[in-house]
Amino acid sequence: MTLSYRRNMTLLGIVALMLASTLLFLYLKSSADQTTTYAESRDLIGRIKQLNAQWETEILKARIAISHNYDPLVSPLTEMTRLWQRFDSMESSHDRNASAAWRTSHDAFLAALKEKTRLVEQFKSHNAVLRNSLAFLPTAEDDIQAQLAELVDGDKLQLQNIATDTYDLLLSSLEFAQVTSDGKAADILLGLNKLKVNKERLPEQFHSPIDILSSHISLILREQPLVNRLLENIEAIPVAERLDDITDLLNTDQHRTVAVDQRYHFSMLIFSVLLVLCLVYLTIHLMRSFRVIQRVNQALEAANDDLELRVEKRTRELRDTQSELLDTARQAGMAEIATNVLHNVGNVLNSVNISADLVTRKLRASKAQGLAKAMQLINDHPGDLGTFLTQDPKGKLLPGYLNQLVEAIALEQQGMSEELAQLSKSVDHIKDIVATQQSYAGANSLMEPLYISELLEDALRMNAGALTRHQVTVVKDYSALPQVMGDKHRLLLILINLISNAKYAMSGLSNRARQMTLAVKIIDDTTLQVSVKDDGEGIAEENITRIFAHGFTTRKEGHGFGLHSCALAAIEMNGHLTAHSDGPGKGALFTLRIPLHLVQEPA
Repeated sequence: MTLSYRRNMTLLGIVALMLASTLLFLYLKSSADQTTTYAESRDLIGRIKQLNAQWETEILKARIAISHNYDPLVSPLTEMTRLWQRFDSMESSHDRNASAAWRTSHDAFLAALKEKTRLVEQFKSHNAVLRNSLAFLPTAEDDIQAQLAELVDGDKLQLQNIATDTYDLLLSSLEFAQVTSDGKAADILLGLNKLKVNKERLPEQFHSPIDILSSHISLILREQPLVNRLLENIEAIPVAERLDDITDLLNTDQHRTVAVDQRYHFSMLIFSVLLVLCLVYLTIHLMRSFRVIQRVNQALEAANDDLELRVEKRTRELRDTQSELLDTARQAGMAEIATNVLHNVGNVLNSVNISADLVTRKLRASKAQGLAKAMQLINDHPGDLGTFLTQDPKGKLLPGYLNQLVEAIALEQQGMSEELAQLSKSVDHIKDIVATQQSYAGANSLMEPLYISELLEDALRMNAGALTRHQVTVVKDYSALPQVMGDKHRLLLILINLISNAKYAMSGLSNRARQMTLAVKIIDDTTLQVSVKDDGEGIAEENITRIFAHGFTTRKEGHGFGLHSCALAAIEMNGHLTAHSDGPGKGALFTLRIPLHLVQEPA
């Protein structure tokens, strides 16, 4: 190409670049107002209005007891708040909130929404109490009617009048809940007075059910007008009107923005025509250059084809070798993970077996069997149960026996509940042991707030059966520690294995007591240290550096997986696990050190 040709092409390129820069500037200025966001903003306002209407519908449903679930009273408000935050962030990015009119409309809406939320919370509280009492009325009335029907003594006409008065009072209360008026309130007060008079005519056992029924009816008489007033106040809150005001402001702002955009668009049209003409001229010259480049490319393609054949052959050889190495590494890794999982699950299963055995024994010796005997005595006196309980020697003892039986069954249930909770913890830990093995493939740790002392107690409970069988005394040296952030399941895996190893290390002792010491403290305010010390067989000097190696063990029945998995878990927590021993027969000390992360107190 000649020097003149290159100069002309350079000059034309500069012109095209200037035209493109001008178009870009006009486009950015046109887009700065973001006219397309008005539709989205109006859509957000419309969705907020729909949620407001849905909110009011759910309030009415709760008022007439169509729905007893108050979650629908929370969901619309949550979604309205989320949509409003999104809308407000959009408007803030366009500097519309700097306008006094925008600020006034926004503040008016937020004030209306806040007031409506406050009234709805009051409505939920009072309506819940009211609905519970309304739902309980039929049951309370049925109990009284059933007891009246069982009375064999007394004036039948008087009992029938009392039953009728009670039923009429129930109907008046239910009618008052539907249509609240002063007349119906007066009827209810009259019925309550009758019920109070009727209570004095009935035996002692009727007083408590009648008092319960009266208290619920009095509550309905008090709460129903309050709920109605709250509904009226909620309906009067002008949330929708405030949203309409904001929509009007959006429309006004959009009309002004559209006029500005039209001027920018006209300018863009003129410069676009100039740019197209310039690009057409450039295209013609580029097509001429393309033919020259095409001939050069054909020669390069021929050379590349030969080179690709040689590279492909070499790549195939490398890929076959890599595949063999990956298969070997995968099989070795899978075997190691499987053995670690089985070893750690085996440790926890001891705790599962102990908890299951304790629950089984408590069920066999349950005091609940005495309940059947007590019920047999009651069933033997269906017609004179009151006389039997107050005059018969056995009957007089029955209430006291039932109270003792209730306390005994409650203690049994509490004990079984605690054992089942421990069993559930052990089962959960078995699942987490399997999930934790993924950390060795690079998975992130799950940090959560915990107390190290509680974690040590969990590890001891999971080894409790074995520690008892081996007659191991546990000495606890816990410093006062705050709540810390840590990987609970990795820490629990390490503690269970260390306690289990310490127990086995002392299994051969017969000339002295078997004692294990657990200690935890903070070092230099940066490191959390947990140690497990035993008085067992100790570790030979030549084995100190090999104790954490995969597959290494000094026990005949051991597999060498536990300490290896503990060391890996410590590394995953950015810490390390060490072992120390003064020699065979002098015990061993295992120390875990991990970075200290205290739980941040809320501001």
